[in-house]
Amino acid sequence: MMDVLHWDGTLSAKDFRIGAFAFAQKWESRNLAFPPWSWLPCPKHPWLAPPKEEGYLSLEKICISRPNEEEDIDQISQIETGEEETCCSGNEDVLDDATLVQSNHHELHYCDFQIVYSSTFRVPVLYFRAYCSDGRPLPLDEIEKELPACSSKELSKKKWTFITQEEHPYLKRPWYKLHPCGTAEWMKLLFLSDNANPKFEVVLELYLLSWFSVVGQVFGLRISFKISD
Repeated sequence: MMDVLHWDGTLSAKDFRIGAFAFAQKWESRNLAFPPWSWLPCPKHPWLAPPKEEGYLSLEKICISRPNEEEDIDQISQIETGEEETCCSGNEDVLDDATLVQSNHHELHYCDFQIVYSSTFRVPVLYFRAYCSDGRPLPLDEIEKELPACSSKELSKKKWTFITQEEHPYLKRPWYKLHPCGTAEWMKLLFLSDNANPKFEVVLELYLLSWFSVVGQVFGLRISFKISD
């Protein structure tokens, strides 16, 4: 088993699958108000059988809405074990299995998220697309208006290094993604900064949870992370 002290912060495709299932289970157990993440196997090519572990996580039709300035301080949806707090709405009754927050617009906007393994960077990558209720895709400048203010400011500084658009590796359609450059470095620092010095089995189990606790905040999605989880 790998020594965490000599680990470079990356994952193999098999490790990604382990971490993906662990993340999906923790998300569902902590957050009954939200829909669960689904594991989708990669499409099969008639001439090539994909490896058994190849697939990705999907979370679909999440209603997005920009919080006001006071709510943005705390982000949207700080999730703790056994309970959830939705900062974007003071009323939990507006949450159901199909929506993240209640939109303040007359026309609802939705977002699909997918967590895909990058064989180039050897880390998870968050892909997303946003669209109107009639299916029309939202351009990036419209998506920015729905994000927490802190994310919008960051995007305005480095729009095409922070978020890029490219063909989805499996769906073969244009999707946006959060660029994975630097992910391995800060993931390694995250785990090595903890005094517990966890075993690599623990790192695999918590990798996607800790990673999403950072990248999910771009969209106001927040889930608590502790090495001791």
